[in-house]
Amino acid sequence: MAEFTTEILELYKNKEWKRLKQALSEYDTIQIADLIEEITDEEDLILFRLLSRQQAKLVFQELSHEKQQGIIEGFAQNVHYISNLLNDIEPDDRTAFFEELPGTLTQQLLQHLSPEERAISVRLLGYPEDSIGRLMTPEYVAIKPHYTVAEAFSHIRKYGRDSETLNVIYIVDSDWKLLDDIRIKELILASPDQKIEDLMDGRFVSLNVLDDQEQALQVFQDYDRVALPVTNHEGVLLGIVTFDDMMDVLEEESTEDFHKFGSIQSAIISPLKESIVNLYKNRILWLITLVFMNVFSGAALAGYGNIIESTVSLVFFLPLLIASGGNAGSQSATLMIRSIAMGDVELKDWSKLMGKEILVSLLLGVTMAVGVALIASIRAPEVILVVSLSMVLTVVIGSLIGMLLPFIFTKLKLDPATASAPLITSLADICGIIIYFSIAQWYLNLV
Repeated sequence: MAEFTTEILELYKNKEWKRLKQALSEYDTIQIADLIEEITDEEDLILFRLLSRQQAKLVFQELSHEKQQGIIEGFAQNVHYISNLLNDIEPDDRTAFFEELPGTLTQQLLQHLSPEERAISVRLLGYPEDSIGRLMTPEYVAIKPHYTVAEAFSHIRKYGRDSETLNVIYIVDSDWKLLDDIRIKELILASPDQKIEDLMDGRFVSLNVLDDQEQALQVFQDYDRVALPVTNHEGVLLGIVTFDDMMDVLEEESTEDFHKFGSIQSAIISPLKESIVNLYKNRILWLITLVFMNVFSGAALAGYGNIIESTVSLVFFLPLLIASGGNAGSQSATLMIRSIAMGDVELKDWSKLMGKEILVSLLLGVTMAVGVALIASIRAPEVILVVSLSMVLTVVIGSLIGMLLPFIFTKLKLDPATASAPLITSLADICGIIIYFSIAQWYLNLV
């Protein structure tokens, strides 16, 4: 990559446009896209303009949304170039680009499309934002059951050039209802005179156009498909969704959940490119909420002032104990959120998991209590029993909070990832303080 970048930038610096165009034609589109992401807006417009029409289409689809918008705006005066570029892009990629733009700009760009491509884009943009309809492409090949294998291949050669994938061919009736799908391998191995209907088994998997993208991702994982057909409620084939589109969804969902678990409201793709105002807005709400939650920690602590005054050594172990509860809770929440998101566990499984979590957290708490008891034996022998019992109970309670919160959020129809680490830590802190000083009060009154 470094050698490629050096060569291209050297040719650019010397304004050797013909050699630069030739050099770009010899490299992979991914390499070119990575280079364009790194260079300035002025440089990327010149490089992009030197790409062939096919290269421009492929490179554009690999760029970040910010770069895509910059290129469109940079060529705003060249209506013919913009029109060719937008018409060439695959419908699903074009829809993904349009839906991130302001509405007025999207409407302007729609006018650059041919009537056919405009109709496709308007239809795709009409589906709910997170539905599978936004991801599907109408670029596929469908055949009729009465075709022979030879006729099917003739049809594929005629219409398959622009298809998103030819790994799977779809079989439809005269009303365009999906009847079956068939792998290209099966067609290749079949006799040329054999009828397509003889190869059908009626076992196919399809998505509804209104299905949520996360649900569709689970179907891809369950059935290990490279593409899936998309139908309406009547079973009419509308388009297909390919695995590369679902990989984009997986990245988006993972990023979103990761940010939510860190108490950030919405996904931030690149902090370098994000404005200070947006970074502030995405982080401040949860931080303010957690400030008010932590007031309860202070109130709980203030209620045990007499015990703290009488046994100052208790304060030494306080950060250690409440941090252990928060850490255990975060671990449990991470496991549960991931399992719920992947469909490995369901709401009805909460009671079984709770029993298992109690046993696991009890073992963890006892192990950690041994460690803290060793420290207490040196630092403050008079509170060994207090810190040991507190460690066990704090870890158990923290773990249960972390395990149950994702289930509670799911039951309330909220994203389980919203049960963020800071929220769990704050709740575990409050519980840890109450547990620690309640045990201390009980024990010290006894002695």
